[in-house]
Amino acid sequence: MSLDARLLEAARKTITDEAAAVAAAAEQLDESFLSVFEQLMACTGKVFVVGSGTSGAIARRMAHLLSVCGTPAAYLAPMDALHGTMGVLAPGDIMMTLSKGGETTEINDLIELAKRRDVKIIAITSNPESTMAGLADTVVVLHNREGADPGNVIAMGSTLVTAVWGDALAILLMRQRGYTWEQMLETHPGGAVGKSHTRPSALDPIR
Repeated sequence: MSLDARLLEAARKTITDEAAAVAAAAEQLDESFLSVFEQLMACTGKVFVVGSGTSGAIARRMAHLLSVCGTPAAYLAPMDALHGTMGVLAPGDIMMTLSKGGETTEINDLIELAKRRDVKIIAITSNPESTMAGLADTVVVLHNREGADPGNVIAMGSTLVTAVWGDALAILLMRQRGYTWEQMLETHPGGAVGKSHTRPSALDPIR
C-alpha cells in the first residue's frame, strides 16, 4: 500500500470513529434529556451556555442554535464571567455548563457563584463523579466511544457528541413551542437562508 493510500485510510478511520460516537449518542438520550427539555420549556429567565476550550466552541454553537430554533440563549465565557460578566445572571436563569472531565476550574468557580444568585445549573459531562457534576442541579452524562478522542485527550468525537445532543434539544424545543419557519427566518435574514423564498414543511409538535 502506498503512503498516500495509508494516509487516506488513517484519515477515514478518524471520521468513521467520530461518526460511530455520534451515532451512539442517540442511545444515550434518557430522563436527563427530558428533564433539561422541560426546564428550558418552562424557563422564564435567560438561558446561558458555558464552556472552555473546545467545549467553549460547542457551547457557542449550542447557544446559537437554541436561539435560531426559538429558545433565546447566549454563550457566557466563564473566565470573562469571573471578571464581571456574571452580573448578567439573575434568579430564574438557567446555566448549562459543558465540560468532558468536569474539572475546569473557572467553570466550577462560576457555578458556585451562580448558585448564590439562584441560577439553576445543568451540567453536561462524561464524568458523573466530577466536581462540576456534584455542583449541578441536573447532570447529563454523555459517554464517549473508545477512539473517538485521539489519545483520549484531544476533544474531537466527545464534543461532536455534545453538539448533536444539543441539536436534538434545540429542534425538539422548536417543535414543541410551535415556533414556525416564518419566525425562525425573521431572525435569519442574512445569507442564502435569508434570501430563500420557499418554506420547509411545518415541524408539528409531538403529541
